[in-house]
Amino acid sequence: MQIFKVGGAVRDRLLGKPVTDIDWVVVGATTEEMLAQGYRPVGADFPVFLHPKSGEEYALARTERKSGRGYGGFTFHASPEVTLEEDLIRRDLTINAMAEDDQQNLTDPYHGQRDLEARILRHVSPAFAEDPLRVLRVARFAARYAGLGFTVAPETLELMRQLSESGELEALTVERSWKEISRALLEDRPQVFIEVLRDCGALKVLMPEVDALFGVPQPEAHHPEIDTGLHTLSVLEQSALHKQPLTVRWACLLHDLGKGLTPEEEWPRHIAHEHTGLKLIKAVNERFKAPKDCQELALLVGKYHTHGHRALELKASTLLELLQSFDVYRRPQRFEEFIAACEMDARGRKGLEQRSYPQADYLRGAAKVAREVAVQPLLEKGFKGPELGEALKRERLKALKAYKENA
Repeated sequence: MQIFKVGGAVRDRLLGKPVTDIDWVVVGATTEEMLAQGYRPVGADFPVFLHPKSGEEYALARTERKSGRGYGGFTFHASPEVTLEEDLIRRDLTINAMAEDDQQNLTDPYHGQRDLEARILRHVSPAFAEDPLRVLRVARFAARYAGLGFTVAPETLELMRQLSESGELEALTVERSWKEISRALLEDRPQVFIEVLRDCGALKVLMPEVDALFGVPQPEAHHPEIDTGLHTLSVLEQSALHKQPLTVRWACLLHDLGKGLTPEEEWPRHIAHEHTGLKLIKAVNERFKAPKDCQELALLVGKYHTHGHRALELKASTLLELLQSFDVYRRPQRFEEFIAACEMDARGRKGLEQRSYPQADYLRGAAKVAREVAVQPLLEKGFKGPELGEALKRERLKALKAYKENA
């Protein structure tokens, strides 16, 4: 029995990056031998075990053969005769197909270290094209390592293109797709994830609503970058630069979908795109079964982001409606995330990345004023039920009018 550290742990150590998760491969062992040593089996699909003390995953060296569609369409074979090289060749990228023993002696049959140094994301073998999930994984790695200068090898991009055109992407489970998308959006360069998906034709399969934004012009006075797709990428980039959470990044990606529905004869204006985009945002939310907080914020940002930009001009009554829509009294954090998404939208424009956004503090102040209106005096006056709600609304409106006058 030989045990090797494999995959990301080896890659990140060679890159000088922190190693978090460690995967282990066991060569020359049987399931019975693993169980006898106290390892605990995990799942029924293939032989993976938890270490009796550390709890880390140890997998028997295995080969795999395509047996159906999608991510799960594989038959695995594990036996003591499977070599380390045979196990490594089934992996996605050469930089993930390296192994090392406990002395840090490197096994690198597919030149992963060379590609690491050349900053290339390259597939290990033609079997790459058997797993559609790898399209999303490579795009995610491109987003993670773009800051180090990594790019996707042309031949790998071509395989990704073939996969995108094959119909295999439709066989991906929602859960696996969302896991890759959400992880990619939280990388340092999430916009690169979208760019790579677009370059290989996967974006128009997975998110045609986002793909449709490229080539759609906007008024140059407000959008020096003109192209709506490029604007979306810039907004996503700003969300990462400002360390925004997943909810905000998801909203940033989807906020302008309505502009993809504007008839060409109306370009570059996009009247009521906030409203027309809601059905598209809802469709994307449901397609990937995004978490509820991501879904809600994306819809609210889509509907109200122009309100955010025009905050200082809004009537007190409109301001109150905005605050009510976000339920700022019970869910203040959601409104804070809306403000953040609006600011990212304002900064995601060519040459305007450093612009100030006074609307943010103005909206925070308005929410504070509305929240500070006390209920007790109204109760003491005998208001209750629907009448109490209306009285509270009147008092909040009065407070917001005073706030506007003094702002």
